[in-house]
Amino acid sequence: MATPTPAVAVRQGRRRASGALEGEVLAALQRAGAPLTPREVQATLPGELTYSTVVTILSRLHGKEVLTRTPRGRAYAYAPLTDEAGLAARRMHKVLDGRTDREVVLSRFADGLTEADAALLRQLLSDGIPRPR
Repeated sequence: MATPTPAVAVRQGRRRASGALEGEVLAALQRAGAPLTPREVQATLPGELTYSTVVTILSRLHGKEVLTRTPRGRAYAYAPLTDEAGLAARRMHKVLDGRTDREVVLSRFADGLTEADAALLRQLLSDGIPRPR
């Protein structure tokens, strides 16, 4: 007899990739445009995620400083601190901040860029990087 796959990791019979649930929850919060409680997030997601799974994902994202949370009744309402591009940039900063050989890491990163991305980065650096408002 096969062991059933937990509902937490299944969507249409397939296992989600690592971090996919966090991405789906973050995308749902960004689409909402306003803070949502775990129950509200659960209602917006496809599949059959349990309430406790949604709470766990939200708590992890809050712990990673990706979400803010404010009390709403007996629960918290969560909102993203940044968009997807900002989240990717935060991840890159965390990797860089954990290294003492920043010059080598940045050099290898730049060396791996496509010509188009390298040109864009050169342009951003020479023109001054626009700051989001």
